[in-house]
Amino acid sequence: MGLRHAGPPAAESGTAESPSRISRAPVAIIDIGSNSVRLVAYDGLTRAPTPLYNEKVLCGLGRNVLTTGRLNEEAVRRALIALARFRVLCETMRVARVFVLATAAARDAGNGPEFLAAAEAACGHPIELLSGRREAELSALGVVSGFHAPDGVVGDLGGGSLELVDVRGATVGMGVTMPLGGLALQDLSGNSPKKAIKIVREHLKKAAPQLETLRGRSFYAVGGTWRALARLHQAARGYPLHVMHGYSVEPSDELSFLEVVERTDAALLQDVESVSEARRPLLAYGAVVLEEILKVGRPRELAISASGVREGLLYEQLDRDARLADPLLAAAAELNVLRARSPGHATDLIAWTDRFIGTLDAPETADERRLRHAACLLSDIGWRAHPDYRGEQSVNVITHAAFVGIDHPGRAYLALAVYFRHEGVAPEKASPMLRSLAGPRLFDRARLLGALLRLAFPLTAGTEGTLGGLPVTAADGRVTLTLPADRETLAGDRILNRVRGVGRVIGLDGRIAIA
Repeated sequence: MGLRHAGPPAAESGTAESPSRISRAPVAIIDIGSNSVRLVAYDGLTRAPTPLYNEKVLCGLGRNVLTTGRLNEEAVRRALIALARFRVLCETMRVARVFVLATAAARDAGNGPEFLAAAEAACGHPIELLSGRREAELSALGVVSGFHAPDGVVGDLGGGSLELVDVRGATVGMGVTMPLGGLALQDLSGNSPKKAIKIVREHLKKAAPQLETLRGRSFYAVGGTWRALARLHQAARGYPLHVMHGYSVEPSDELSFLEVVERTDAALLQDVESVSEARRPLLAYGAVVLEEILKVGRPRELAISASGVREGLLYEQLDRDARLADPLLAAAAELNVLRARSPGHATDLIAWTDRFIGTLDAPETADERRLRHAACLLSDIGWRAHPDYRGEQSVNVITHAAFVGIDHPGRAYLALAVYFRHEGVAPEKASPMLRSLAGPRLFDRARLLGALLRLAFPLTAGTEGTLGGLPVTAADGRVTLTLPADRETLAGDRILNRVRGVGRVIGLDGRIAIA
């Protein structure tokens, strides 16, 4: 299996534009899939684009294509109506660039070319018909864009096809595509999930190069049906954080759940109301495919990705420097600019806490460092709220933000660190849900950063350019804040208590020294 680095893309007629010619203006992607037709508009072409508008219409273009060889007339009618509507919406939002993609249904149907011509007229833009290999590549780039240092196999399950491709960091392997999408599998099996199992096993033999590398690594599940299954899995577990991206599951736990989905009427599944009626019949087929992949590949974890083909296409348009940026830090920096009283103060906090962490005996991992930097960037986003609710509001924003490049434990750490900054670092103050999600190590590190932030803000009043000359260090069995002589008046009881608070978190005394 050949590997390649995701370098700068070649220009493609009607589908790509040089990043240097694209301003910070809305961009949109219309995705004509086998099950749904979707419009997503983003605030710009950035490393962490934020959706401005998201709408999908479940048309079912891929239904019965493999047995009839044609797109259903009613499905085509619904799709063209949706595309005409999306054209008007893009004009209303003054979208600077519209990318339109079509996948398996239009690719496989005899009347696909006729439909694509009508679709281009309806949406007013040229359409890129993705090959199976190209679809796999974009799905993989979506995971590269949405996960920090991904390592595993990406599986993108649509209505008509399944794509599998290996990813290692930013390196994308050769992909394979199979007609195992929900609608296709329902069609091939004659509406029998039991017969579908044999079909899936036979087709997955083609994916041996991908699945043989999966053992002990991550399987990144992309696609609406698998996200719907994850949502039902969260409901069955009573899982508290209803964010799909970065939700990870032990394969053994997932396998037992998938078996339940396959043999249970979808209408009886817990929280099935959260899944659209049009998608419910496909749940059993999505479960069959996922179960066979997990059994054959034996991954370390199953991770749900909200980033796929669309996000991969946007990522592909970026220049090399933009691709190398950390998407979590990029998103946190934007929130900092939008919501902090003095955005430059967050940069001061990063350098200030870097220095303190460097004086500790306990090492900090590279991922913990980037999480700490993100928390510094988010530390003041709640300042406009009433003082009694700043911690609570910050938690709500951070836990539910559309962040990528972060898993659920990391998200809990960010929320806890900023909460402790506002509410104090007593462990009992923390949300049991967030504490459980973070785990013991990240919980303790969130308390330490919260204590440092509680010390920093009264020293600077949240003003940038004032923290560099006020170092805090851990040495000789104590935490020491050193103040220059011209700042000696800062050394009151409040500041001393905050220094001691930092010390208590790590089992040391605290003091103030005057330089």
